[in-house]
Amino acid sequence: MATDTILAPLDVSAVEPRRFAGCGNWSDYWAITKPEVNFLIAITTAVSFYVASPAGVSQVPWAALLHTLAGTVLVASGAATLNQWMEHPFDARMRRTARRPIAAGRIKPVRALIFGMLLSLGGIAYLAVAANILTSLLAAFTLLNYLFLYTPAKRITPLCTLIGAIPGALPALIGWTAARGRLTADAWVLFAIVFFWQFPHFMAIAWMYREDYARAGYLVLPRHELRDRFVTWQTVLPAIALLAVGLIPATRGVSGPVHFCGSLVLGAIFLYYSTRFAFFRSTVAARRLLAASIIYLPAILALMWLTKK
Repeated sequence: MATDTILAPLDVSAVEPRRFAGCGNWSDYWAITKPEVNFLIAITTAVSFYVASPAGVSQVPWAALLHTLAGTVLVASGAATLNQWMEHPFDARMRRTARRPIAAGRIKPVRALIFGMLLSLGGIAYLAVAANILTSLLAAFTLLNYLFLYTPAKRITPLCTLIGAIPGALPALIGWTAARGRLTADAWVLFAIVFFWQFPHFMAIAWMYREDYARAGYLVLPRHELRDRFVTWQTVLPAIALLAVGLIPATRGVSGPVHFCGSLVLGAIFLYYSTRFAFFRSTVAARRLLAASIIYLPAILALMWLTKK
């Protein structure tokens, strides 16, 4: 649930709500859960659960799917809240994040801490009861990895994208284990799709807001002459891998020829925009890549849902 790497420019916390002396109002608490990020997390989890379920829409345990989504979104909301609690002094230095409720002082840090812990622990416990222990453990691992590895890594190394892509892709495994109770090779294919997708997506964001990140002390891109080469490799190679991995479900019989053709087209388009950005490295190219990435992931997941055998 690497929420920094998903839909960051659509941060709803930029909307200024009324102030209540550090207590915030409902829209502030809603904003710090990053609902725009949770939407993609929910889609990923739902598709993974559906693909892992027995064939046929009538055989899918819809109630179990809803319970899985509820628990997953609770954990993701808690992770987003705790991340902003940890980073609010740095968020205050960035134009893009300065108006977030905690950074702007509309919610006191201690209130955010309690709120985030309640959401996270509640979601993990809910998954243990409503799904299974493995699913709950994966959610807990996602939370811990995101908060204690990825979050501090952003201020230490540009490899933070690699670290953050792991919890960012784990909802695919959470949905799968909730349906199957175990992990299989096909679950890791779904994981790989979301994992590789995050690199071009975040490189576009990191480039667009590189001055903002540098002002806050985030080392998301290398400095000086290494930066351009780093951006090129972190964008193009994962996009190529994504194109290849996206075809695997059809070759393994999880989906059919329609998925193969659709995935090939989507992957080729995404690779085109990734390559243009990698070699031109302009704000315009970054915005186009970002738009392509926001379209790609829901599209490829919808394709998997519709073409499941």
